[in-house]
Amino acid sequence: MNQDAGLTLAWMAWTQPVAIFFTAIVVMLVVFGVLQFVLPTYERRGFLPVPTTRGDRLFMSLLGSAFIHLFWLGFSDASLLFASAISVVYATVMLRYG
Repeated sequence: MNQDAGLTLAWMAWTQPVAIFFTAIVVMLVVFGVLQFVLPTYERRGFLPVPTTRGDRLFMSLLGSAFIHLFWLGFSDASLLFASAISVVYATVMLRYG
């Protein structure tokens, strides 16, 4: 087995959209980490049936956005930009009112 295989990132298709996607997730996690340090979160009830913190709502937003994209890929031939726009709206609603 090639010893250098573990050091390269050639196994993944690093296109510009993939890099933007992972960069956005890293930036979100850093911003929410700093926000947690500066303004600690508290549990609150929104339209979800359980009390959630800011981190819980972020996790549910990321998970829901992944499912939106998967459904979009499975059932539509249109551009993924539409799925991304729906995901941004979904995440905004979830983080604000969830």
